[in-house]
Order: sequence, then structure tokens, then C-alpha cells
Amino acid sequence: MKTHSIGIAIVAPSGNTRDAAQLARGVQRLEALGHTVHNYFDPAQVFQRFGGTDEGRLAQLDAAAANPQVQVVMALRGSYGLTRLLPRIDFARLAASGKIFVGYSDFTAFNMALHAATGAVSYAGPMLLSDFAAPEPEPFTIDGFFDCLTSATRRITQPAVGNPAVAVDGTIWGGNLAMIMSLLGTPYFPRIDDGILFVEDVNEHPYRVERMLLQLLQAGVLARQKALILGDFSAYKLAPNDNGYDFDAMLAYLRSTLPIPVLTGLQYGHCRKLVTIPFGAKAQLRSDASHFTIDLSGYPALPNA
Repeated sequence: MKTHSIGIAIVAPSGNTRDAAQLARGVQRLEALGHTVHNYFDPAQVFQRFGGTDEGRLAQLDAAAANPQVQVVMALRGSYGLTRLLPRIDFARLAASGKIFVGYSDFTAFNMALHAATGAVSYAGPMLLSDFAAPEPEPFTIDGFFDCLTSATRRITQPAVGNPAVAVDGTIWGGNLAMIMSLLGTPYFPRIDDGILFVEDVNEHPYRVERMLLQLLQAGVLARQKALILGDFSAYKLAPNDNGYDFDAMLAYLRSTLPIPVLTGLQYGHCRKLVTIPFGAKAQLRSDASHFTIDLSGYPALPNA
């Protein structure tokens, strides 16, 4: 999709990469789309498994937020690391910068904490390495991100069968389920009433997914939501002693147990086709026997880009 030039900062608040060619490929892809890239990740500053020391990664976020030429701050990748930074991030300053922050996986911790601290909306969406630096970028993901970024409202349509009929309005929020659970009971877990919660995960057996969702139920979080939408859950392995307990069995149990409708089919998570969802936006969810739609509004965008 054609857009005017956007200043995009790359930061590594979580994991790192030592693959210089992959890093360059992602930057070049964004530049080929007509955007200006400000890369704050320095492979020479990698520390252990992280994209720099704690101080270095905080400095990346601060520098990106302070740059007047930057409109979007995009995470290099997920993995792990943001949880270490949360107590030291000045979320009020980042929110006041007016930048749009985007990422998924470990970046869910940032989405959650920013909203809890300030009420600001950030994006659950693509990252540099997994999406823009992919050997073959997925147009669905790339175009959808820029569609969201340059539109004040957006409709997501997802083909899905077997879902209940749903017509609810609320605040949409969510992301990686394990990261959400890691913040439960902390100041970084936002209290969202009348919410539409979306979740995804990777390498998590269905029983662990069930256990985490039951913890959200038993903690009183799900009772405050209007719907739960399951995204991509992949790369787990079933074992003979599961004895018929698989994702579908877990889903049936959840639908019989949770006090809210449970939908599946959201193209979001550790997958090639990834929708962009503004965390904290207003949403209208409508579902029937063949598909569901999410109409989004009330989120930061660059409509003149």
C-alpha cells in the first residue's frame, strides 16, 4: 500500500539479533516502502540474550520517543526482557511523546503497562525481524499494519466457523497470554471493564492455555469482559497420555465453563498472517456462523501519512 514517508524508530527492549543481514533486510524493506528508519539497536551493544543492557535498552526507548522525526516506534523482536524494564520506564513521558508504539509477543508487557499507567493506546502488531525482515514478507500483515496506521477507523474481518453469535461493544485489549499472566497482580496489569480480550501463544500445550485462562477467571478478570477471542496457538506437542485432550477438547471445556462467549479464528500471534490491533481502542465485535468483524476506533493513527 502507498503511504507518505513515516519516521519509524527501531528499538530492542527485549531480545537481540546478531544476524546483520536480517537486520539490514528489515530496514531496507521499510525504506523501500518510502519510510525513514531510525535504528537505535546496535548489535555491538548486545548483552546476554537482550538487545542491550537494561540501561541501554531504556536509552533506546527514550531516544526514539525524543526524536521529533519519529512517528512510530517498532520493536525489533520479542523473546524476553521488557519485564525487567517496567519499573524504570517513564510511561507518562512516552505517552506524552505522541509516538505510536508497536510490537507483539514480549511487547505485550509494554502494551499492558503503558495502558495501566496512562490509559494510552499502543499497537499489538508487527515487528521488524519477524515481519519486515522475513524472507518473504506477508502482504496481509504489512498492508494491514499500514491500513491501521493511516486510518482513524478500521474493520477487521475474519472467516471463522463454529463461533457463537455475538454482538458486543467494548475496549479491545490483549496479546501474548503468558505475558498477560506474568503481570497479573502487579501495577502493570490494567483494569479494563467491559473489555474484549484477545490472546495468543506459542509452545504452550492446551492444558497450560486452559490453566492460564482459568486463572484469569478465578482472579475475576474474565467476569469483567464481554468476550474472549483466541488467536494463533501453535508449536505445541501433544503426548499419548493426553488421551484425547487436545485444543478442541480444551475449547469445548472453556465454552462450557467461562461466563463469556469464546471465539476462535483471529489471525494474531506468532504467525505469518498477523492483524494489527490497537490495544485499548474502542471495538464493536459482531460474529455469526461464517465470520466475525471487529470495528475499531478511538486509537492513534497518522491519517495524513
